[in-house]
Formats: sequence, C-alpha cells, structure tokens
Amino acid sequence: MLGDVLLISEKHIAAAAVIAERVIIELQTLQKEHSGHKYIVAISGESGSGKSELSHSLAVRLKKEGVRPKILHTDNYYRIPPSERLAWRLADNFENVGVGEYDWDLLKSNIADFRSDRQSLMPCVDIVSGEIDRLITDFSKADVLVVDGLYALGIRDADLCVYIDLTWRETKKNQTLRGKEANDTYRLRVLEKEHDDISAFRYRAHLIVGHDYSVTESLDPGDAAVEGDYAGQ
Repeated sequence: MLGDVLLISEKHIAAAAVIAERVIIELQTLQKEHSGHKYIVAISGESGSGKSELSHSLAVRLKKEGVRPKILHTDNYYRIPPSERLAWRLADNFENVGVGEYDWDLLKSNIADFRSDRQSLMPCVDIVSGEIDRLITDFSKADVLVVDGLYALGIRDADLCVYIDLTWRETKKNQTLRGKEANDTYRLRVLEKEHDDISAFRYRAHLIVGHDYSVTESLDPGDAAVEGDYAGQ
C-alpha cells in the first residue's frame, strides 16, 4: 500500500527470525520433493496487530538468508476503493463488512501467477488519495510470497499460516499512529464485524504470535484440503 506507515520494533524482528527459520527449513524440504516449489506464508490478525510490520521484518530476514521474498498485502484487494468504502458500507448498514469484501478471484489469479513464475498486474492502494493503482510484478524473481492481511488465512493453499492473537481493542494506539482510517463510530462498527470473520480463521494457524509477540506452535491447525482453496469461493 502506497503511503503506509510501519511501526517496526524489536518484537517484530525477533518474531520474524523465528518464523523465517521454519520457512527456510520447510522450503528446502519441499524443493527437494518438488523442484522449484514456490512457498506461501499467510499472516492474519486484526487491525493494528502488526501484520505489515511482521511481514516486512520476515521478508528482510529471508533476504538476508539468501531467500528471495515478495510481500503481498491483501488490503489492496478490496472490491471498493477506500475513498468510496464508507458510503458503500453505509448503504447496507454494514451488513457486508468482512471477508466477502475482498476480490478473491483477483487475489487467486495473482497468487497463481506467483506459483507459475509469471509477471502479474496487481492492485496497490494509495492511502493518501484513497484510490487503487496498478503495479506489475515479476514473480519469477521470488521464492517466497509473504501474504498479510485481515483475512490472509483464507488462502487455504498457503504452506504456512500465522495468526497474530491480538484484538483491535488491544491495538488502538497502533491504529491511531498509523492513521490508515478515521477512528469514529463507523470505524468501531467495522472493527467489530471484522473481528468475527478474522477470529474464525484462527483454527487454521500453524503458528500463533502471542500478546508479547512470542511465537508458538498451534496445537491442532485445521485441514485446508477439506474446504477448498480460498475463502469467499
């Protein structure tokens, strides 16, 4: 997202190092079994939980270890641009806030381009203008796709799913500092609706990032194969 503000701290860097170690081990194993395997990490969490900071820190760590990363922010995949989103939500009294707001077909297409080493035309939200731009990415130059966003764990063919276990009530300060959206009564209604959809994906996580940003294994991650490839499909 153009104009985004990242609040990276040592906790993000430390958590990223733990996750990167697992990514590298699994990537090497999968590439031995299937030459040229392209690895996907999905990172979900509520607004202000540090998804973008963790994704950036993970990508930096992977690059230092000789792995070529690419970050994909799913916040770029809303069907309605930020400049029009409030009016659209008001029109149906916020009934459709949630996972259905993503353009899952476009997201699925861009991820397929990554898997196939193709160039891809991708959306990119300009936070300042509130409009959606387009950028071209050459996925042949990436080994790992780091996908972050509210509903990133809806990408059910991800190799590794990470869930940041913080609610929007616990991250109000970060939301204010980043200033991506106005903090008003409308925003609170959105955050409550998003909370329900985001927490519904928690069971899919392989790794849980706790309140102190410690990284632990999930006891029993869900089986993606039973449900299909993508949420909203």
